[in-house]
Order: sequence, then C-alpha cells, then structure tokens
Amino acid sequence: MEKTPTAQPRHDLLAGADPNLRIDLLLVNAPLRDYAIRPRVNDFTLPVIGMGYIATYAARHGFNVGVLDAEAHGLGITETIDLVNTARPRWAGFNLLAPTYEISATIAAGLDPDILVMLGGHQAKAMPIPILTDPRMRHCAALVLGEAETRVVELLHDHRNRTRLPGVMWLDPILKTPVTGGMPGMHHHLAPDINALPFIDRTYLHQDPHFDNGRWEATMVGARGCPYNCSFCGAAVSANPDITIRVRTPHNIIEEMTQLREQHEVTAFRFVDDLFLGWKKVIETMMDGFTRERIGEWACWDATGRINVLDRTSDAMLDTLAASGLREVALGIESGNERVLSYIDKRITPDMAVRVVQRLLTRGINVKGYFILGFPGETAQEMDDTETLIHQLWDATDQLPGSFRASVFEFRPYPGTPEWTRLIATGRYTAEQLLDYTPVDLTADGIDETMYGRDEFNFSVGIQLSDAPISHVRDKLTYLSRTQYARSHH
Repeated sequence: MEKTPTAQPRHDLLAGADPNLRIDLLLVNAPLRDYAIRPRVNDFTLPVIGMGYIATYAARHGFNVGVLDAEAHGLGITETIDLVNTARPRWAGFNLLAPTYEISATIAAGLDPDILVMLGGHQAKAMPIPILTDPRMRHCAALVLGEAETRVVELLHDHRNRTRLPGVMWLDPILKTPVTGGMPGMHHHLAPDINALPFIDRTYLHQDPHFDNGRWEATMVGARGCPYNCSFCGAAVSANPDITIRVRTPHNIIEEMTQLREQHEVTAFRFVDDLFLGWKKVIETMMDGFTRERIGEWACWDATGRINVLDRTSDAMLDTLAASGLREVALGIESGNERVLSYIDKRITPDMAVRVVQRLLTRGINVKGYFILGFPGETAQEMDDTETLIHQLWDATDQLPGSFRASVFEFRPYPGTPEWTRLIATGRYTAEQLLDYTPVDLTADGIDETMYGRDEFNFSVGIQLSDAPISHVRDKLTYLSRTQYARSHH
C-alpha cells in the first residue's frame, strides 16, 4: 500500500535515544533565534546531517545517543536548557556556528555541571581558543576540530582518551590554558573512511525523509571537502588545510539510495555537499554508476554544482545527467559583476553563469541560483548588476523547459574564511564587531508570507561593509525575494 504523509511517525524531541537507558550523548542543534521571544514562521529546516552521522556511528558502537534539534522544533533557549538537564546525558554535544554561537554558549552555561560538554563545527574550528576560554563553556571537556565520528566514540568510552586524539582540545584545569591532544599513529581519526561509515539512521533527523511534491525526499552527502577558495565560505580550502577531500564510490551512494527506497519509499534525493557536480572526475564517475544502475528510471535528485566545471561539461554529459534523474542544480552565482566575482575568487563570469544556466534549463533541469548582496567594497551599481543578471535568468526560464529561481542573501563575515582574514587585516574591525550577528526580521513591517521561508537565513552584523548603505542592501534583497515568490506562486 502506498505510503502517505500522515503515516510518518512523530519524531520525539530527543530523536533516537532509548528513554529506558542513560543517554551517553545528546547532540544539540541550537536554535538560530530564541523562539520563546518570537515563534518560528517557516515550517521546514534542513536536517542536521553531520549530527546524524555522529549519532549513527556512536550508536553502532553501543552508545545511547539522541539528537535535540532545537531549531527544527522552534524551541526557546530556556526550554532547550530544561530539556537537556531533564535528560541528564553524560555528554551534551554542540555544533557551533557563528550566527548561533551566543545562543549555544548560553545553553551550555545553563547545563548541570555534571554534564560534560563536547564542542565542534565551523566556529569551534575557526576560534578554538576564544571558545575554550569563554567562561560559559567552562564545562567543555573536548573541543573537536573537523570530522568527529571516530573521535566522539573514543571520548564516549573515556574522556581521558582526549590526550591521545589529534585535533581534540580542552582547557587545562589548573593552568587554564588550552591543550591539544594527539599521539603518533592516531592521525587516521582526522579523515574517516567515508565509504566505511554506516548510512545515517534517519531516526535522528527531523523531517528527513520528508514528503514534498508527491515524493518522499531524503538528504545525502556524496563527498567531504572542497578544493575551491571562495572568500566568503567556511568550506574554503585555505580555511581547512586539515581536510582530505574524499568522495564516496557510486556503489556506496547507490546502495544508500536503494536502502532509503526500500525502508522509506524515498525516490527523491538532495545531495548537499560541494562536489557532487563540482568536480569533473566525480561527475563522470557518478554518472557511470547511475547509468549502469538505471537510477533515472525511478529516482530524481538535486545537487550543488560549480559553474566553471559545468561550463566545461560536454553536451553529452549534460544529457546523461538529465537522463539519470537530475531535477535541480544549486549554483553559487553570487554576483552579476565581474569585479566582485574576481574579488571573491569565484573563478566565473556573468556570461559563463548565463551560458551554464541556459544549457541546464534547455534540458529541463531546474536551477536555483544563490546570490549575495553587500560584499565589502561593493557599490550600489555592482548590486544593480546582480539584479540585472537575475532578471536575465528569469527571462531565460520563460522560454525554456527548466525553471530558474533566485535565492538572495545579505553578506556576513564568518571566522576562518579568507574574507574574515581580509577584514581583520584592515584594522578597521574587531572580531567582536564582526561576530555581532543579529537576526534580521524581514517580516517586521507586518505579515509577509514571501519572507517566511527565509526566516532562518537572515542574519547581519549591522556594519556597512559595502559602499552602499545597509538599507539599500535590505531593500534590494526584499524586492528580489518578493519578486521570486510572485514568480513561483503565480
């Protein structure tokens, strides 16, 4: 009998944990805002794939693990603290991101002192010492830099194992200075074999698989690491010298897709890593496997791509992508101005973006273009160039089988990125200023359903980094978002 959306089991707030046993590790995805102050208005958030991998791997090694996705559930800070303290896990783990760091630190500070705290994520990697010396993180027993699956298991066996593990830091309890663990022969922990990791137990993920457009859809990762160096991105290669780029084999990916179909009736997939359509060799290898297994006969899928790579991809390979089920490509176009694109090291031109989008749309492959407004030094005219490019791509979709949609964001600096380093080097800004993320409520002037889906993405440091005023950036962002909404819902 065909599965219907109402048949999906309700996820418990502490997803995946056995309530009859002591919880060894509760992974906490902090809310982006304190939803006790203003409830969430968007009803879908991307699943915490990284936490899902860690939880699944730890559970396979005999530990009782749960995931509390406070963002997905729209929880307030106090409610989140109370839930963790009531659960009384041995460890509480946090994925630290720049916009949510203050909220994560507030939650960590409110936890029972008997709960050991484990920290990871982009922010932990970018600023480990300020985090370890933050009094609110005083219960941190391990800050894990990079991919954490195997090291988390070692820590759960005994937190004293931290002295043996590379890339694990803590604060010396007596000297109050940061210490980093590591012993010879332990370097393999930094780059786990991604083909040997168990497939994610979806019990740990909220709304994944989820029902959308008549299909059950699941999120997947096909590779780890990125060889590019976009100045604004936390995944930039210069910010992650420890990351070894690894790609899953087509057999491993197809096996997970098939398992998801058998267990959850999933026939739509979203690949969220940087490389699935961002590296020529990966595209060719994956499509060989997809063609051989005839994936396009039963599945459709979305993936992120690189414009410069797709521009060099042959028409025959684009045809193969379409035949293999490719439904939508997410492209980081970022700007419609050549100077800005060069400044952020994007390695593309506006003409190249138009060419690639049109080639994809011609084959019925949809495109989602990401754009950023307000880069440091960007002028109002350069932002107008971005708006012009978006209109040009919208016009193209009116004549072609595929559809183009634009998703526009306000620039904000992230620690560890090339752009952050460049801004700090000017001497005009302090780290504290650039870390002062504040939610921007684009629905503040009244109910505006066109902005609901953007609720979790609007953050600003409130500093005019571009040549144009912040109000100009916001007005253009709002105009483009409303226009896209109108186009999608006409």
